[in-house]
Amino acid sequence: MDAIIEVDGLRKRFGPTVALDGMSFTVRPGHVTGFVGPNGAGKSTTLRVILGLDAADEGSALVGGRPYRSLRFPLRHVGALLDAAALQPSRTARDHLLWLAHSQGLGVKRVDEVAEQVGLREVIRRKAGGYSLGMRQRLGIAAALLGDPPVLMLDEPSNGLDPEGIVWMRGFLRSLAAEGRAVLVSSHLMSELEDTAGHLVVVGRGRVVADTSVADLIEAASRDRVTLRTSAESEAMTALAHAGADVAATGRDTLTVSGLAAERIVAVLSENAVPFSEVSAHRATLEEAYMDLTRDAVEFRAATGAAAGREAAR
Repeated sequence: MDAIIEVDGLRKRFGPTVALDGMSFTVRPGHVTGFVGPNGAGKSTTLRVILGLDAADEGSALVGGRPYRSLRFPLRHVGALLDAAALQPSRTARDHLLWLAHSQGLGVKRVDEVAEQVGLREVIRRKAGGYSLGMRQRLGIAAALLGDPPVLMLDEPSNGLDPEGIVWMRGFLRSLAAEGRAVLVSSHLMSELEDTAGHLVVVGRGRVVADTSVADLIEAASRDRVTLRTSAESEAMTALAHAGADVAATGRDTLTVSGLAAERIVAVLSENAVPFSEVSAHRATLEEAYMDLTRDAVEFRAATGAAAGREAAR
């Protein structure tokens, strides 16, 4: 079976609400692909359609060229973690995995292998109800790996993990992709995806906003921006704005400038006797790039400034 997820033209309504509006993308083997977007963008619905939990009104979602519902032993083709809490709390973690393994024609040996793989060997005989959220995440990933599938779909896999667990997760996901698997990770943690994903599918309002490599996305967001460090922020902002630049304060004594080349920024500051300690090309974070892309696709946005004051007064 090919390690690939193909989503083509998915449309889905829930009553008057459009959840998916032509969602299309491909997840290829050998990469961790991040799947990101604001709340209400259609991420969860897309994952549920791929796994046959919801039916699309139009379009198709295939795993290895086949619909999920047509797979005889689905865990041997695609492993998924959508909800780490979806387990019987009175059952031991090992019995939970044994039950899943039995349903897929897998033996006890495989259960012990995946428990070792995710770091649960010492606690696998405890009742799952006593597990912390991070331990439940590891148990969910163990379940996803039971059938040694070529495709993995994980929703917020780092949720509840401690710092050591997060570092482990980064390396673990990269190692799974390096084995030639297609790994799709839905997450709100841009910092985690920046260190883990090689590719990114950004969605908003039920459709794809960007489908690109993480490196290209950050490069595009960084283009024509300059980082300026100065102890005279106000004077620098005034001088640069008069020269036609867009200037934003992004930290203590730090400004991000766009619309002027670095050489011109230095000249303007020098002409106006504004002191500065650094003028350098700005490297955007993945979070900055993501915010730029999804600014118009956010369903709910907190009021700010005067607008917030007016709302509070009502």
